[in-house]
Amino acid sequence: MFRFSRKKPQLPAIWTKLNDDWNIAPSEGFPDEATLHRLIDATPDMLPLAGSPNITILGSEVQLGTGYADLLGIESSGRPVVIEIKLAKNSEARRAIVAQVLAYAAALHGMTVEQLEKGPLARHLRDSGYADILGAVVAQDQEGVIDRESFDRSLAHHLDSGRFRLVFVLDESPEELVRLIGYLEHIASELQIDLVTVSSLNINGTQAIMPQRVTPERHNSVVEQSRAAGEVSRKASLGAEEFKSKISDAPEPNQKDLHRLADWAKNLEDEGLVKLLSYQGKSRITLLPRIQPDDVTLVTIWNDQNKVYLTAYRKVFERKCPEFIDRVERLNDLAPINQGSTIHNISDEMLNLLTEAYIAAVLA
Repeated sequence: MFRFSRKKPQLPAIWTKLNDDWNIAPSEGFPDEATLHRLIDATPDMLPLAGSPNITILGSEVQLGTGYADLLGIESSGRPVVIEIKLAKNSEARRAIVAQVLAYAAALHGMTVEQLEKGPLARHLRDSGYADILGAVVAQDQEGVIDRESFDRSLAHHLDSGRFRLVFVLDESPEELVRLIGYLEHIASELQIDLVTVSSLNINGTQAIMPQRVTPERHNSVVEQSRAAGEVSRKASLGAEEFKSKISDAPEPNQKDLHRLADWAKNLEDEGLVKLLSYQGKSRITLLPRIQPDDVTLVTIWNDQNKVYLTAYRKVFERKCPEFIDRVERLNDLAPINQGSTIHNISDEMLNLLTEAYIAAVLA
């Protein structure tokens, strides 16, 4: 059983010194949603999003289906970003905001790049002086890293597959919304979802903005999502011993690789980087090097009947060590890292790279 909850957050507290006295900077809040909307439109970089993407805002109040998305943006990778902004006092800040954003994503899903540019974004691009989406992104590409052909191909793929980033921005995050976002994150593996609170503080007469990313916590999670239909539960045990005990059941050609992977994971644990968990299924067993205290893993090691492989989890890479995504993909014959995608290359070079990624993730 999965349960999503969050520790009761403390209100943002910044202490300032004036005449030898320390005082908490008072929270001012926002007078209306339009004020918060304009702030995010002008400075989307302030949002602490998973993976720290570079986002170009393409339009405000963009018509998608029968509604209007507060902001529609695009990552430099070509992934569309839907941003919805609400004040917590608005009754829509609970359930309705989730339904709204999903409706906007559904309207985007299946569009071609041309349909998006000549439809919902036509006026916004024209008013900004850009001929197309790529022109708007290139104009903000300070590093000069945008490859036009790759960007167009990626954008078309994201629209076709429905792989979007959905961002919820509020001045406070109601508990009911946190639970909904946590559940949605769990079941919608193709979506990147961010919940951000933005507080306005008064520091000695100067306005200060404090954005914070809210991460729903997952509790009582002893059931891994099955990779095979009909397999609904697994038995979990701490450490690698259960996994190692099953290596002799594997075909002899696989046993050397399984021992090597188990030893690699055990070295991570011995270095204090992870806690190991073994999961026994009906016909397979997995070993998970879990980063603490988050209790998440970058990769899973599989002893799957006649196959030995690793699976990678993009959301964890994006949140903990995004700088390693391209390096792992290049070493994996340019195969993209998605949720639960296979790493075919389990060479020593790959394991050394993953060790670096785990170190970076722990230090993040």
